[in-house]
Amino acid sequence: MGANGNGRGLGRDLLLAHSSDLHLGGTAHHPEMDALDIVLATAAAAGVDALLLAGDIFDHNRLPLALIDRAARTLADAAMPVIILPGNHDCLTPSSVYRRGGLADPANVHVLGITADESLALPALDLEVWGRPHLDHVNMSPLTDPRPRGAARWNVATAHGHWVTGPHDHHRSWLIHQEELDMLDVDYVALGHWDRALKVGSGELPAYYSGSPDLAKTVNIVRFSPSGGVSVERMPLVQP
Repeated sequence: MGANGNGRGLGRDLLLAHSSDLHLGGTAHHPEMDALDIVLATAAAAGVDALLLAGDIFDHNRLPLALIDRAARTLADAAMPVIILPGNHDCLTPSSVYRRGGLADPANVHVLGITADESLALPALDLEVWGRPHLDHVNMSPLTDPRPRGAARWNVATAHGHWVTGPHDHHRSWLIHQEELDMLDVDYVALGHWDRALKVGSGELPAYYSGSPDLAKTVNIVRFSPSGGVSVERMPLVQP
């Protein structure tokens, strides 16, 4: 596990903001763009190099075009790359929010399954991100058969699903198991689907849920050091 050292490296820390489950347009969450504005403001205040959104950015795929277009403009104005993994709420059905409007158009926005396949390379950051987007509402395993480690200095896996803590979880959908984490050759695992922020797994590989910003009140800031270390802190939300 860990960095393979073959990348160019930035010569400084690489900072990645990780959030998920904004549920834009949902009745139980901020109905408009508040959550997105706040996450972007927090990422900018932290001085990150990129933002990774691990699923359920939108509450459902039936949102009006006006809201989708507003989100596209907000993302386009972000002064950083934004990587999006579609989740079970905003999955890549033919009527997906990512297939309507201009969400995938901005040059800085990368939607796994739309603008990239399951793997995205960002050479300027010496970073590769792998993740399996939800294609529909059918159950699937987000971390089975992972992609081999890429050539970049830093490799991140992202998944939107339910961490299995015991047999009582087996009836749930989109399960993530410890043995699947053990198969990953990455430096960080960015998880979505849970509203609370939590580190999971055996501890050998940094694997974290960010929690929803609405409930966790934080964003994960992941620091990749040139020496090979990875650290994670929860940064309180910053109002735009």
